[in-house]
Amino acid sequence: MSKSLRIALQKKGRLAEGSIKLLEQSGLGIFRNPGALTCRARGLPIELLFVRDDDIPSLVAKGVCDLGIAGENVLLEEALASPEDQGLQTVRSLGFSFCTLKLAAPKDSKISGVEDLRGARIATSYPQILAKYLKENDIIADCVPLKGAVEIAPALELADAICDLVSSGATLAANGLVDFATVMKSEAVLVRSNNVWDDEREALLRRLLRRMDGVIASRATKYIMLNAPKSAIGEITELLPGADAPTIIPLAGREDQMAIHAVCRETIFWDTLEELEARGAQSILVLPIEKMMG
Repeated sequence: MSKSLRIALQKKGRLAEGSIKLLEQSGLGIFRNPGALTCRARGLPIELLFVRDDDIPSLVAKGVCDLGIAGENVLLEEALASPEDQGLQTVRSLGFSFCTLKLAAPKDSKISGVEDLRGARIATSYPQILAKYLKENDIIADCVPLKGAVEIAPALELADAICDLVSSGATLAANGLVDFATVMKSEAVLVRSNNVWDDEREALLRRLLRRMDGVIASRATKYIMLNAPKSAIGEITELLPGADAPTIIPLAGREDQMAIHAVCRETIFWDTLEELEARGAQSILVLPIEKMMG
C-alpha cells in the first residue's frame, strides 16, 4: 500500500479558502462534503484534515498530521503557549493570508506610542505574542485576553488599547481606532514536524512542493508579447522586468519589425508599458501564467 501525506487545514475562513485554492491549483481534486472533517484528495495520495487553526501546530508536532498550513501568528502564539509542541519546520511561505498584528488605541486616546502602554490594559487574542513583545520593549501592562471582538474592547471600557490582526485597517477605522505599532507580520506557511520520514513520504512532499512552487511563482509572473522595431530590440528587452532571455521572432513580411515574447518574473506596471510604447513597441499583450515549472 502506497504511503500518503495528511495535511491539517483550517476548517473555515479566508485561510481555509486560500489553502484549498493553492492545493487545487497544485493539481489536487478536493471534493469535501459539507461538515466533513476529512477529505481524500485526488491526483496525489494526500488526505486533508479540517480543524481549528490553533490546533494545527499541535497536530503536526505530535505526528497526527504530516503537514499543516497555518498563519505565522498562530504558529508563534501556540509555540509560546505550549513549548512542548515546538519543533516545527517552516517548509514554504505560501504568499497568501497576509496580515499584521498591530497595537491600536482610540484616536482620541492619550496612547499614541509603545511607551504610553505602561500600566495600560491591552485586549488581545494573542496574549503570548503580546507578552513577549511587551517584555522585549520593557513595558509592564495588563493583558486582557479575548477570543473575539477585540476591536470593541476600548468602547466597552474593557481595555485602553488593543493588539489585533489588521488586513486593510477598515475594522480599526470603523471602531474609531488608530494603529501605532507593528508587533509582527504574518502570512500562511506550510509546516512539518522534525520527525524522520521514509523515502516515499519525502518523495511525495518534494512532488507536492514542486507543484506549489510552480503556482506561487506564477502569481507575479506574466507572459508579455509585443512587436517592436528591429533597431529598438536592445532597449526594449532591457525594460522587461525580471525577464529571462526573450524569444525574438521576425514578423512575416516586415524585415524591420520583430515579435518579442518574454516571461517576466517581476510585476509589470503601467509605467513599464508606457516606456515600452515610447520606444516603439506595439500590440503589447500581458498575459497571466497559471503554472510554471523549471
